[in-house]
Amino acid sequence: MKKKTVIFGEMLWDCLPAGAVPGGAPMNVALNLHQLGLDSRLISAVGHDSDGEKLIDFLKMFDLPLDLIQVNEEHETSKVLVNDDDPENIKYTIVSPVAWDFIHWNTEMDKAVAVADAFVFGTLGVRNSESLTTLLKLLHHKTLRIFDVNFRPPYYDFEIIETLLAFTDILKINEDELDIFADYFDIDSSVERVCAHLDQHYPMDLICVTQGSKGALLYKAGKIIRHPGYQVKVADSIGAGDAFLSGFIKTYLDNEPLEQVLDFACKLGAFVASKKGGTPRFAISDL
Repeated sequence: MKKKTVIFGEMLWDCLPAGAVPGGAPMNVALNLHQLGLDSRLISAVGHDSDGEKLIDFLKMFDLPLDLIQVNEEHETSKVLVNDDDPENIKYTIVSPVAWDFIHWNTEMDKAVAVADAFVFGTLGVRNSESLTTLLKLLHHKTLRIFDVNFRPPYYDFEIIETLLAFTDILKINEDELDIFADYFDIDSSVERVCAHLDQHYPMDLICVTQGSKGALLYKAGKIIRHPGYQVKVADSIGAGDAFLSGFIKTYLDNEPLEQVLDFACKLGAFVASKKGGTPRFAISDL
């Protein structure tokens, strides 16, 4: 039986100088997991506009289930202005407010999360109180809860982040986010110190830290597993972290050893970094 995953948050258009492409970390993760053979569903919202219709048509090309995606009559489909002058350090300007700022709770999404093998959420999708209220209701289910921090300044609030950490089983952060945590908690910014602090103060099982071209690591119960990553020619870094998380979730839910989980996650992240856009089509054999 396929593993069931539900992903909560933003779906949008990344407006690059060369043109607009579909994006948003939750949508990228949902599409990657779907391509990896999981039963993947996305909780999000688009506007009642042509941009929303085109995003829905894009998801239909992947045969991703659409039943938990809402159409908002009052707010437009999300757009992000992307500066990709430095392919390894993409900069984003995120339009606000947009449709996914107003995701309203319903029984269908609640049932989906209740029976899921994993539920994935982040910070950007809850910058508005309505979507935050919806997420907090869903987090009370005892499925595996995966917090993909995915900071997008200025849209994060540490009071909210600490609330979300209290519901987190697995935390995924990158090097920059690790430094932000260290500043907030006023501790040394080493991986060991930040992970130990988080592990001590919040009820999480595992922490993933992505390190760009230097690979990634997993922290569990005071022990660190490292992977140097795979060296590729970077087309752009959009979606690479989302791909890493998708590869992690797939192999973690398959109960693979953590070393293999980390290897596959790094492999998928590197593959997506070698392609343009955040959601290239792929088969496992491509990796």
